[in-house]
Amino acid sequence: MSPRKALDDEPCPVARSVDVIGDRWSLLILRDAFDGMRRFGDFQRSLGVARNILSDRLRKLVEAGILETRAASDGTAYQEYVLTIKGEGLFPVVVALRQWGERQLFARGERHSELIEKSTGQPIPFMSPKAGDGAELAPAETEVRKLR
Repeated sequence: MSPRKALDDEPCPVARSVDVIGDRWSLLILRDAFDGMRRFGDFQRSLGVARNILSDRLRKLVEAGILETRAASDGTAYQEYVLTIKGEGLFPVVVALRQWGERQLFARGERHSELIEKSTGQPIPFMSPKAGDGAELAPAETEVRKLR
């Protein structure tokens, strides 16, 4: 079997994005990073993933510029994985997946986690695409335009 082709020439932003962050473990690593997790052992305990898979996904996220490694903040010999500005830009993606899951994958009253605003303790508002005037956009009200 030949190696999977990189999508560097792919004109679709969704395809390129999925190529970088579209597998289960990468998205769950990002979720944990947004929750403040930084160390390999903490990611492994949280995810229950094999060390070699975790190591591979962390390496790929670092190579993609989504995470960077730093010396541990407590002065130990460990290294930490920290979100870059590029990685922090994925926050709306993770929030959108979370909110879709809350609405579509849980029965009414079923126990689940929710994302809250620290200053108010309230759940964050549902994210949705908006028109220039602030009105919510339905899929039928949009189209993809190919750019050169």
